[in-house]
This record gives sequence, C-alpha cells and structure tokens, in this order.
Amino acid sequence: MLAVENEKTKVSRGWVLPVFGAVLGALVFLVVRGSLTDDSYITLAYARNLAEHGEWGVIPGAPANSATSPLNVLLLAAFTLLTRISGDPHPVLALGILTVLCGGVLGWAWQRIGRALSLPTAAGVLGITLVLLNPFVLSAIGLEVLLIPAVLMVLTVFAMEGRPVWFGVAAGMAILTRIDLVVFVVVIAVCTPAIRRKLLPAAGFAILTTAPWFLVSWFVFGSFVPDTLVIKQAQAGLFAPWSYSTGPVMYYIGWPVTVLVSFLPALVGVVALAGWVAARFAVRWPEFPPLGPIAALAAGGILYYIAYSYIGVGPFHWYYVAPVAATSAFAVAAFGSWYAQTHERPALRSGPPLLALGLTGVLVLGGAAVDAAQGLPWKSPVVFGNWASAQDYARVGTELGKRLDGATVASPGEIGTLAYYCQCAILDVFSDRGEAVSLVRERIATASPVMSLALRVNYHWLDRSAEQRKRDYRLQYASGPATGPDSWQVYSAAKGVGHFTLTREP
Repeated sequence: MLAVENEKTKVSRGWVLPVFGAVLGALVFLVVRGSLTDDSYITLAYARNLAEHGEWGVIPGAPANSATSPLNVLLLAAFTLLTRISGDPHPVLALGILTVLCGGVLGWAWQRIGRALSLPTAAGVLGITLVLLNPFVLSAIGLEVLLIPAVLMVLTVFAMEGRPVWFGVAAGMAILTRIDLVVFVVVIAVCTPAIRRKLLPAAGFAILTTAPWFLVSWFVFGSFVPDTLVIKQAQAGLFAPWSYSTGPVMYYIGWPVTVLVSFLPALVGVVALAGWVAARFAVRWPEFPPLGPIAALAAGGILYYIAYSYIGVGPFHWYYVAPVAATSAFAVAAFGSWYAQTHERPALRSGPPLLALGLTGVLVLGGAAVDAAQGLPWKSPVVFGNWASAQDYARVGTELGKRLDGATVASPGEIGTLAYYCQCAILDVFSDRGEAVSLVRERIATASPVMSLALRVNYHWLDRSAEQRKRDYRLQYASGPATGPDSWQVYSAAKGVGHFTLTREP
C-alpha cells in the first residue's frame, strides 16, 4: 500500500516542473512580446508567409533561404494557422504558444533527468530558470533561442535513458532547429554507450526526420545550409576587432552585470565538467554519479564554441545560447547529483553542494533582477543594437507599405520588423535571392580552400544566374531628428534619436 502511494506521489510530482516551465514561459513572453528584435521579426515574417501564402521567404512572392532554423519557422507557421482569428494570421501569438511549449518541454526534460539522477526538485527549477530568465536568451526571443535548449535537453534525456530510436528523432529535431547542433548530437552519441552500441537505428531515424526538409532545401531552394551562414560571415566585419571568441568581452564592456549573470553559470559548468572528468577518469572514483550524457552535452557546448570561433561569424548574442545553456545545465545536474549522494553516503557533507546550488540560484536571481530593471513589460531588450524600437519600426513599416503602393524598396540594413509590418517588396540579402547569389559568389572566391569547397557543395543546385531585383526606392537611416517629407523619426535605446528617409532610386 505504501509503495502504491509513493508511486502516485512520484506521478503527481512529475507534473510540477513541466507546469512550472510552461507558466514561466508564458510570463516571460508577456514581458518581452513588445520588444522583439529585428532578427526575430525575420523569423515571424517567414512564418506568416508560409501560413498565409505557402511560400518560404521574408516577403510574399520572393522565395529565399535565409531562415536559420527551419523547425522554428515550421512550428510558428503551424501555430499561426491554428490561431487565425477572423481570417488574419497572428504569428506573435503563435510565438507565445511556442514559448510556453518550450518552457514545458524544458520542465519535462528536467523532471526525467531529475528522476534518473535523484535530483532535488530545486535543481530542476534552477535548470529551467537559468534558461528562461537569462537576459541574453530573452533578448532574442523569436529566434530559436528557446528551441535550442529544449531540443538539447530532450536529446540528453533519451541518451540518459538509453533509447536510440527516440534519440535519433530528437537528434533530427535538433539539427532542424540549427544544423550546427549536429556537434552536440555527435558528441552525446559517441559518449553514451547505450546509443553508441545502436548507432545505426539512431542515425537512421535522425536521417528520416531531417531528410524531407534538407532535400527540399538543397534541390528547391539551392542550398543545404541556409544563406545565413554566408550572410553572417560577411557581417562579421561589423564587429571588428571583436570576433565570436572574444564576443563575451565585448558585451561585458557594454553590459557588465548582464554578462556576469548570463555567462557565469556556463563558466561554473565548464569548471565542474573539468572536475568531474578528473575525478571520474583520472582518480577513478567509482561513487561519482553517472553524468555521462549530460557531461557530453557540456562537452558539446565547449566544442560548439570552438567551432564557431573557427568559422568566422560575428558575436551575435543569440549564438551564445547553445554553449551557455549546455554547460549551465551540467553545473545544475552535477551539483544536484552531488547533493543527492550525501543522502546515500553519510560521510559526504551536504553543505558544499547546497552552497553550490545556492550560489547558482543567486545568479538566477541576478538575471531576474537585470530583466526586471529593464522595466515591465520591456520596451527594448537588455542586449540590443537595432536602430529603432520594435514599436517605432512597426509604425514606420505600416506607413511605408501604404506609401510604396506596390513599388520595391531597398532596406536600410535591418529588414525584419519593416518587412513584417510593411508586407511590401522590401529588398536586401535576406529577401532578394539575387543579392544572396552575388554574396555567395564573392564568398566562394575569397574563402579558404576548405570553406570554399564546402560552399560549392552546399550551393551545387543553386541557380547562380539570378539577378538582383530592381529597387524603385531606398530607405536609409541616419542619426538625429527627422526633417523633410518621407522621413520618419525613431528612437532606440542603443542608438538614441534617429530617422529613416525614403528616396527614389535613379
């Protein structure tokens, strides 16, 4: 009778973390929904075009392949279809649903990991809040920053439980979230004996999950890897002399407290991983907890950071989410498992792991304080560099669409929010495949031999004869108040007062 009651208690508690994650996801979305960054609106524009017109591109009638995360777009488009009210699509509402779902999935994953490692519930709460209250994550909601930790944690769960088929499906979902997450897939698979012994079925289901999209992407859209790789490599010079590897230092100069509360858990995770590896393999302490899959997750985060430093992309703040989330998760699991072992081995003192968990909780509270200091709800993200607030961009985009009356316009360099609200032919490398083709040619010609070969394979089926579309107008940004006709004054927390001016192209 007592065993039955204990089992019922476990089942009832099994809902605690998923519900907590979903509710917290809903709350953070309500905080950030009015402050989404320009790149987030690129994704939302893709989702609306797919839901409304069945097209893959930023603007209607112009196919493109500049969406970094196919799964993010597909899910947002599916939820947009489900939430249509009076015939109009609502991608922002769809984003809210996806945010809640990702929070719930994180909670589910931590509940399963907690059961496997006998972690206290508080450890799962810490694992969820380290993601959902991280200012760097919240500053890029709308991009795939919540899908990344969600799919990586699910991948880790299936590795920990030794389920190769479901691991393969989760691996496919991770790769569809971002193709570069294959680093995590390979590391976790190789480091987990239960998956390594059944690598064939795991790989087979990963291929079955991903093949439909990548075949369409390669043959129909002309590139296996989205155009964002060459676009972001070309934009890396905007951050000179900073690079991806030194990006955290660059951000620390501008946002020191934000960087500390966002990155310190990851640094602690790296140190904890080094200690665990030393104790497990050098000292060979048999009583150390079986953290293999989640240790592999953290190792994947380190390799991911190294790989990104090598390929030469700029330090865009959302690129740090994967390694930060992975290594932070290991810190929580290691400290929680350490604490759990103190109950099994009285010789071990519970004070040190409790202190470690408590200090991690302090960093979570620090992140929450940074989030709250931005004002509730947010008017702009904590980490922000756009020329205008989301509200001002929405106003300019709406008025611009009416002003153009079907004409084309060259974007000022930030296209997402304008394209979303303008619903017009606003053109740049993200929306005009002809301009992307020119960039591809240039990148192939100037890249290293290895990178050049990889790009040639990736773009083997691309129609390189595509030309840039003619621009009827050009929208340009300048600092200072607006003056004259066809000019819109805007404000940005990063840039101050500025304005956009519309001019006719000769």
